[in-house]
Amino acid sequence: MSKQLNDRKAEHIQIVLEEQVTGNTITTGLEHYHFIHNALPELAFDDIQIEQAFFTKLCKTPFLISSMTGGANFAETINRNLALAAEQRGWALALGSTRALIESEAYRQSFDLREYAPTIPIIANLGAVQLNYGFSATECRKIIDYTDADALVLHLNILQEVIQPEGNTNFSSLLPKIEKLCTDLSIPVGIKEVGWGIDRSTAEKLLEVGISFIDVAGAGGTSWSQVERFRTDPVKQQAAAAFSEWGIPTASSVELVKPTMDEKILIASGGLHTGVDAAKCFALGADFVGFGRSILEEATVSVESVLQTMEIRELELRMAMFAVGAQNLTELQQTERLQKTTP
Repeated sequence: MSKQLNDRKAEHIQIVLEEQVTGNTITTGLEHYHFIHNALPELAFDDIQIEQAFFTKLCKTPFLISSMTGGANFAETINRNLALAAEQRGWALALGSTRALIESEAYRQSFDLREYAPTIPIIANLGAVQLNYGFSATECRKIIDYTDADALVLHLNILQEVIQPEGNTNFSSLLPKIEKLCTDLSIPVGIKEVGWGIDRSTAEKLLEVGISFIDVAGAGGTSWSQVERFRTDPVKQQAAAAFSEWGIPTASSVELVKPTMDEKILIASGGLHTGVDAAKCFALGADFVGFGRSILEEATVSVESVLQTMEIRELELRMAMFAVGAQNLTELQQTERLQKTTP
């Protein structure tokens, strides 16, 4: 089992870095939004604040490293680089799927990151479907204890599981199990998609059973059915190709889910590349913004490469805030300077 897990995770890293794993026409939808420039913001650039609280922890930035990898040899290096950089810049860090942590001891070290990131939020991650395949609060507590996580996110990846050769596809009756998990665990439990977005009715159902945060992970970035297309048989390869443009664009998903969130944390991710993308997401109502594949290549190189990219994203966000006259994230979330252009 440990070798199979390592091989799959290693293949995922290689495919995401080297292959075309995005759709050809589907986008995040953020290109349809534009800020009205404020030539006189009546602000000092140095006074712009981008701190944001993730539950009980105040982060220097409202940025999140999205769940990417773990459970493979090379993943340990990637995750260590990400953790060290996230700690220095004050980004939250979401782990890759920690199922491997329970099923094999061989690559647990790739998830043991708290020593590199003692102060930032760390979010453990598990496929929600695993609640139908033997995982319960007991296994989740082991994951939380090992990773010293501040929160647990359950990912929804139905199309990936169908195409994946090792896929688990029984997504029936998960809501009651999610509700029980929210009750049984002592830390916040959230939900994230993996690149196809979340709609309003799904968000409402999840919030009703006790979910504390939602990461929409919308379409426009990596498509995991396209990732698995490189690993599967010819029939599933053809079927996966039909879903290359599938999903709810990130901007649309944020708009759909935001009205349901009340005081819950909303994370926008999926195909985001710049701090201007992030600024648009905050103006649409997000509380945090996640970057994944757009920071992965740097993580394979060095901590310094990751740090430079992080610094660029932060500067871009602060420049966008300066150019619309928003001194802090609350003002950016309330700005009336984001307009949707008519196609």
